[in-house]
Amino acid sequence: MRTLFLQAPTFDGFDGGAGSRYQAKREIKSFWYPTWLAQPAALVENSKLIDAPPHKTKLDDVARQAKDFDLVVLHTSVPSFKQDVATVEALKAANPNLKAGLIGAKVAVDAEGSLAKAPAIDFVARNEFDFTCKEVADGRDFSQIKGLSYRNNSGVIVHNEDRPIMMDMDQLPFVTSVYKRDLVMENYFIGYLKHPYISFYSGRGCKSRCTFCLWPQTVGGHTYRTRSVGHVIDEIKYCLKEFPQTKEFFFDDDTFTDNLPRAEEIARELGKLGVTWSCNAKANVPRETLKVLRDNGLRLLLVGYESGNQQILHNIKKGMRVEVAEKFTKDCHELGIAIHGTFILGLPGESKETIQETIKFATRINPHTIQVSLAAPYPGTFLYKQAVENGWLDAANAELVDENGVQVAPLHYPHLSHSEIFNSVEEFYKKFYFRAPKIASIVGEMVRSPDMMKRRLREGVEFWHFLKDRQTGAKAA
Repeated sequence: MRTLFLQAPTFDGFDGGAGSRYQAKREIKSFWYPTWLAQPAALVENSKLIDAPPHKTKLDDVARQAKDFDLVVLHTSVPSFKQDVATVEALKAANPNLKAGLIGAKVAVDAEGSLAKAPAIDFVARNEFDFTCKEVADGRDFSQIKGLSYRNNSGVIVHNEDRPIMMDMDQLPFVTSVYKRDLVMENYFIGYLKHPYISFYSGRGCKSRCTFCLWPQTVGGHTYRTRSVGHVIDEIKYCLKEFPQTKEFFFDDDTFTDNLPRAEEIARELGKLGVTWSCNAKANVPRETLKVLRDNGLRLLLVGYESGNQQILHNIKKGMRVEVAEKFTKDCHELGIAIHGTFILGLPGESKETIQETIKFATRINPHTIQVSLAAPYPGTFLYKQAVENGWLDAANAELVDENGVQVAPLHYPHLSHSEIFNSVEEFYKKFYFRAPKIASIVGEMVRSPDMMKRRLREGVEFWHFLKDRQTGAKAA
C-alpha cells in the first residue's frame, strides 16, 4: 500500500515526536528526529514520512495529500492522542478509503481502550511495531499479523498474539536514509547539542528499572539489544557523505553506556572518523571509560540524575547512589566532558525539604545545563500503577499537559500539593542559573562565540515566554 507515516500537527513547539522522551512543550523550542516513525518507514518501499511540528506543516497541507495514500500510520502519545485522532478523521474525510493505524506507548499498553475511543482508527501496532507496520503495508491479512490489534469487518476489536522481541537489530535499515529523503535536518535542534545534529538508535531497551521511565516498560523492554558495531559505524559513514553539514551525532539509546566494552569499541571507531558525538548515560560510568570516550570525540553526556535525595532514588528503583553520581560528575568536569543533567520533581517521597535538597545537589555538582521536569505517570509504567492505587493522580490531570501543551504537575500527595510541585520548577531554574558562577560561565561562552550569543539570547526569550505560558496555565487551573 502507498503508506504515509505521520507525526501530526499539534501544539506549537510541542516536542512529542517519536524519538522524544519529553512529550510536552519544552522550555526552549526543541525537536528530536521522529526515529520511531522513520524506522518502519525505512522498511516500507515508496513510503513517505511527514513530521509536521518541526516543518510547520498544517493539517490542511497533510489532508490535501491524503488522496495519494492507501494507508497512514501515526505516532501517538497520551498528551497528543485526541489531536492525533482528529487528524485521522480529517484525512479520512478527504480520502474515505484510507486505512489508519497508530503506534507508540499509548496504544501499546491500552490497545483496547484506544480503539474503543477512536472509531476512525482501523488498527494499532503494539510494542515493537516495525515489522508489524511493514506487514500491514504489504497487504497481509490483519488476522495473520502478530502484534496487531484491529477492528474486524463486524466492528469487533481483535488482539492478535504478541510479536516476539527483535534480537537481530542489524536487520533494520538505516533510519537516516529516510531523514535524507523526507526531512530537513536544519529544522531539528536541541539546546545542548551542536546544530545541525543527527540522532538515531544504536540499540533498544534499558537494563535499569526506573519506575517512571516510559519506553523500557512499554515498547523497548529491559534487555539492551544492540546493532553490531560495524552496522552503527556504516550508518555514521553514510551520514558523513549525505549530511556533510552535521556538527554532532547523538546516540538516542535509553542508556548507551549499559554495555561499556561496546561503548568503548564504538568510540574508538568514531575517533578514527574524527566526529563529535554525544549520548545518554547513567551517572556511574567509570573514569577509565569516560577517558576512552572523551579521547575519541565524546563531547556531552545526557544524564538523568532525577533527584538529589537517596530515598527518592530508592523509591523509583533508580539503582544509583548520590555519592557515585557526584564522583562521576566530578570526573566529567575534570575530563572536559559536558553534561546536560535532567531532574524530576514530584516523584514518590517528594517533600518541600527534598525539593530543596535536589536543588542544592544540582548547584553543587553543577552540570553544564539542566532540564527540570514534573513527574509524569504515563500509563503502562509502575509509577502510573502506584499513582492510581494511592490516589496521587486526579482524572483532570490524566493527559499530563494543559491546553497549550505545557506540562502540568499531575501528581499530588497529602503533604505536597499540585501547585507546590509545579512552582518548584521555576524556583529550581532560577536558583541554578541565576548564580554568579553560572552567569559568568554563560556570559563567557557567549563572548567567545557570536553564534552562541545569538543562540542563547534566542533561547532566553523562548524561556521567558515558556514561563509566561506556565503561569497562565497555573492561574487558569
